[in-house]
Amino acid sequence: MKVAILSLLVLCGFTGMAAAQEGTSFNFYGFVMMDAGYDTKHVDPDWFDVLRVTKLPAFDGQFGSDGNTYFSVRQTRFGVKTTTSTGLGDLKTQFEWELFGVGVDAGQTTIRLRHAYGELGKFGAGQYWSPFMDIDVFPNTLEYWGPSGMVFFRNVQLRYMPIQGDTRFTIALERPGASGDQGIYAGRIELADVRPRFPVPDLSAEYRSGHEWGYLEVAGIVRRIQWDDAGTDSLNLAGHVTGWGVNVSTNVKMGDANTFRGQVVYGQGIENYMNDAPADVAIDRVNTSPTASSPVEVKALPVTGVVAFLDHTWSEKYSSSVGYSMVSIDNTDAQAPGEFKRGHYAIGNLLFYPTENVMYGLEVQYGRRENFKSDFTSDDVKIQASFRYNFSKSM
Repeated sequence: MKVAILSLLVLCGFTGMAAAQEGTSFNFYGFVMMDAGYDTKHVDPDWFDVLRVTKLPAFDGQFGSDGNTYFSVRQTRFGVKTTTSTGLGDLKTQFEWELFGVGVDAGQTTIRLRHAYGELGKFGAGQYWSPFMDIDVFPNTLEYWGPSGMVFFRNVQLRYMPIQGDTRFTIALERPGASGDQGIYAGRIELADVRPRFPVPDLSAEYRSGHEWGYLEVAGIVRRIQWDDAGTDSLNLAGHVTGWGVNVSTNVKMGDANTFRGQVVYGQGIENYMNDAPADVAIDRVNTSPTASSPVEVKALPVTGVVAFLDHTWSEKYSSSVGYSMVSIDNTDAQAPGEFKRGHYAIGNLLFYPTENVMYGLEVQYGRRENFKSDFTSDDVKIQASFRYNFSKSM
């Protein structure tokens, strides 16, 4: 991996120098970051260095004994931005990755794509922040994953931006995708041949009204979640639901030293757009009526998310962030008693900037998981120290 990264940096360097002579400007940027901490709980080991409420234990002893010390460099990041003058305006691109493995690489320190995006005039295409989310709500915290109740999703998309600037309007067609929970019927042979299908893209949009005091943003999304039954038995378990959501967010400047970051989101079947939420759809119940169109009813799960953080600057060398976030799911009757119901996330920190491009910080993190029907709850407290070294070079 080290050789691959070095080769890529050398290639980017030569490419950047050549392109700079032809009217393309390059900005190489990123940071090296190390996290170290102590976790009073024992969470899912694939997520040892973050606070994800959905990955806290669902029952006593699920991940072993409590108490774990961790070290990580997975927040380390590298990116390249370019700007090229054309007859249609500036062509802008961004290519950015980090070392935080997810999916099949969960728990690993490995290269992971963040952005692969290009923009010319009012059109953009590639992998970038979904218009349904507001990245400016993310607080100045050390914890990597972020507020559980925040809409947070980088997605492959085609976007149109008729209004740009502090006040803006964006509409996009996004790559669809969703997950389902079979609940208490998981493992039934009748469900083995059910396959998801997404015949149309997700449609999202945002409008931000910018002001001297900050901004107010309203975003929405609508999507079709469909599944087919490829089985040969007499049952037909095919169906579809419509997912939708509304997200209202803001930044409010309170003097020169304080910024409030807030968000409230509600929707149905939008869990994969949330920062930390489970399945988008779930079986609600089995239909026993002989006239029912399908032997099962499937529901797009309603979800509510809240984010409220205050970033405060003490001086040129010190700052803090403190706040709370919550995500809550309206479960179906057919979901398992230990399924995730609600999560609470709270953080407070003190950050120190001894010199330009260097940050040291100490942070206290709290998370709580509440199950659907079982009485078990999981509370976690973590103490984390982080060290970040930024770099940037334009050419």
